[in-house]
Amino acid sequence: MAVHRDLFDETHEDFRSSFRAFVQAEIVPNHEKWEAAGRVDKSMFLAAGAQGFLGMAVPEEYGGLGVDDFRYNVIISEELQRANVIGSGMCITLHNDIVLPYLLSATNEEQRARWLPGFVTGEIMGAISMTEPGAGSDLASVRTTAIRDGDHYVVNGSKTFVTNGLNCDLVIVAAKTDPEERHRGLSLIVVEDATPGFSRGRHLRKIGLKSQDTAELFFDEARVPADNLLGEPGTGFATLMANLAQERMALSVSAITGARAVLDWTIDYCREREAFGQRLSSFQNTKFELAEMLTATEVAQVYVDYLVRRHLAGDLDAEDAAKAKWWTTDLQQDVVNRCLQLHGGYGFMEEYPVARAFLDARVQTIYAGTNEIMKEIIGRSIDAPDKRARR
Repeated sequence: MAVHRDLFDETHEDFRSSFRAFVQAEIVPNHEKWEAAGRVDKSMFLAAGAQGFLGMAVPEEYGGLGVDDFRYNVIISEELQRANVIGSGMCITLHNDIVLPYLLSATNEEQRARWLPGFVTGEIMGAISMTEPGAGSDLASVRTTAIRDGDHYVVNGSKTFVTNGLNCDLVIVAAKTDPEERHRGLSLIVVEDATPGFSRGRHLRKIGLKSQDTAELFFDEARVPADNLLGEPGTGFATLMANLAQERMALSVSAITGARAVLDWTIDYCREREAFGQRLSSFQNTKFELAEMLTATEVAQVYVDYLVRRHLAGDLDAEDAAKAKWWTTDLQQDVVNRCLQLHGGYGFMEEYPVARAFLDARVQTIYAGTNEIMKEIIGRSIDAPDKRARR
């Protein structure tokens, strides 16, 4: 497409070539099998670690590359979307984009030495659990508790919709260390695999992203070492808010890349497919549909790249991340739906990539805070004096 991007340099493009080759060798041939199984083989994750695609931002003293450059995360997301295997690759993006920042920003030296090397090699796959059966976007309403008992916290409660829930080796759990408080009672504690009292529930079956394992987690008097607490008790809500901006930025990258990939496939299809003796792309309605979608995706790409630069400069705030998240994921829904329509009956067949993209994309407006919540975040900032001054 025509939009000019100067976001990446030669080193980034070399990384892209390497990761693209990894996707073609390790993920694409197995994607169908993993979709049917509902989870990926962890050997792929270990291979990603061996080739340097996990924990790039981890400092060198813990085995990482020490490259704190979100553009590498962007490239991974883009290549997974373009190959239409985002479900099988989400274990990588969740690990790098969402879980790792907590272990870089909220850990002490002992915790970093204990967990980060495994995060780089793939021997430790991470997950984060916030959502509960009775508490979604309202984190202050979390009911899972972690009560201090000597050298341990005793964790009780349940979580649902946990990405990497089956395959993970450790999970960051949002829990109340002070159940009498709302925001100030929330803490983050790391629960490791094989912790007594920690169990995995149902393997949740989804309409899309089928190869990405999603599960329920249960904590029944689970005794977790006090040394596994991230930061100080009661700081969990602030830590979550500080890291959610990157999570939403990552989803925006995935959404705009997914939209543009589907549009590319559809343009090719319309150039090749004929109806009434002429190519679909020659009909005025098709031209107008493609023109609208092409314009919208290129404008959104420029905005997303602008916010990536802001993030690299440490200047991405929650409101801007919320704007990008809701706009790009809504746009993705619109583009995928319209592209499916242009495919006609073939768009309803799973063997066509647009059909799978349609199913995989649907959750984008829901997770990391629904788009309605994103608009609430933006709306609250409109009359804030500091925001008015910045505009």
